[in-house]
Amino acid sequence: MSEHMKREAVARPLIFEIGSPESRCVEAPTLDVPDIDMAATLGSGARSRAVRLPHVTEIEIARHYQHLASVNFGVDSGFYPLGSCTMKYNPRIDEWACRLPGFSAIHPYQPAESVQGALGLMHGLQDALGEISGLPAVSLQPAAGAHGELTALMAIRAYHVANGDARKRVIIPDTAHGTNPATVAMCGYSVTQVPSNDRGGVDLEALKAALDTDVAALMLTNPNTLGLFDENIVAITDMVHAVGALAFCDGANLNAILGKVRPGDMGFDAMHINLHKTFATPHGGGGPGAGPVCVTDALAEFLPGPVVVKDADGSFALATPARSIGRIKAFLGNFGVLVRAYTYIRALGAEGITEVSEQAVLSANYVKERLRGAFDLAYDRTCMHEFVLSGERQRKQHGVRTLDMAKRLLDHGVHPPTVYFPLLVHEAIMIEPTETESLEVLDEFVDAMLAIAREVEENPEMLHEAPYTTPVRRLDEAAAVKQPDLAWKPAE
Repeated sequence: MSEHMKREAVARPLIFEIGSPESRCVEAPTLDVPDIDMAATLGSGARSRAVRLPHVTEIEIARHYQHLASVNFGVDSGFYPLGSCTMKYNPRIDEWACRLPGFSAIHPYQPAESVQGALGLMHGLQDALGEISGLPAVSLQPAAGAHGELTALMAIRAYHVANGDARKRVIIPDTAHGTNPATVAMCGYSVTQVPSNDRGGVDLEALKAALDTDVAALMLTNPNTLGLFDENIVAITDMVHAVGALAFCDGANLNAILGKVRPGDMGFDAMHINLHKTFATPHGGGGPGAGPVCVTDALAEFLPGPVVVKDADGSFALATPARSIGRIKAFLGNFGVLVRAYTYIRALGAEGITEVSEQAVLSANYVKERLRGAFDLAYDRTCMHEFVLSGERQRKQHGVRTLDMAKRLLDHGVHPPTVYFPLLVHEAIMIEPTETESLEVLDEFVDAMLAIAREVEENPEMLHEAPYTTPVRRLDEAAAVKQPDLAWKPAE
């Protein structure tokens, strides 16, 4: 990017700062209803002055948002080495399918007989996710991964309560996602954390010491956030079941094991699935999302309702499980997201779904081996779809933090990977290339990382000021936290 382009990007005004009071985009029709005195109607809730709206023409609007799109980074414009965790490529056929009138122009209050196609799709997605997970009972209602996680633990809690079993604790490994302890607290349980062993899996002796009849569940991601498959998973779930507790699988890393092994076969009783991470639906900006929950038959009656069922005559209907925890979202979930996931699954088929995990794991291990030596490996094992490096050597020897290196990657046109997570790895760099990136793209990323590693040794001070080529340079993080400026304020 040229210096001129950088200056223009930084100085470009907000939409409120362009146009003129005489500018307009549309002419609203004359109102054919009586005027209402809003101040008298709303009392103290009425506005004290008119709403400040931008006065711009259509072409000014188009150019403004086209510019914003051009300086924004997306998976369509460059590589995301944090992969399915946040931004996995969304095939265009999925976008086409969800916009078909039979899916996009319907309403959740329509009679079931008028939306049989939509209900049939949801039933098919329930069946597909049940088969993929090995957990046959499915609710599509949760609106996100964390929401699905909460829903699953609520169902587990309802199961214990129905059995007259008052349990107080949930066990979480130190590699857990941050939402896990939050979910535990929201469900009224206390957290018991267990450490990892030297292989990056759950320490069996620590788990054994933590287990008793007070434990309601174990929440475990497998593969875990280190990108490692726990070699003792069946022993772990057997230990949990031996004390009457249930095992929950955080489905965040399902992308690594599609078609290879099913959480239900590992001994898990429930899991949530992040459709954006595994089945390529949109994600980011707060939604919409979808985090379906899959459970064993023993937990099926506690799922939120309604779920889609198939009647004897082949038609589809809505039904609420016998001892449902209740509705956890309005209507039936984010339907457009469900259409995308169903399309993705049907387009790939069983063979294609399996190839997704094979290619994701191959890509991660290829990148890991090429970066070996330039950075420290947190755990030197064959990884799954992601792996974790450590920038601790660079910090200790040259005073360059992982954050500095992540910022420098922006100058190479690459979105930084996840940094400083998982927390048990100092100066962590989590890399997840996914299955969709070509060998050429992976090599370009590795070359950028190796170039940055050389810069750390040759000119460490330079990295403290990166990035250099982005529209906005490095922000003052401390000031942004302590004195956030989140709203535009018009000149009086």
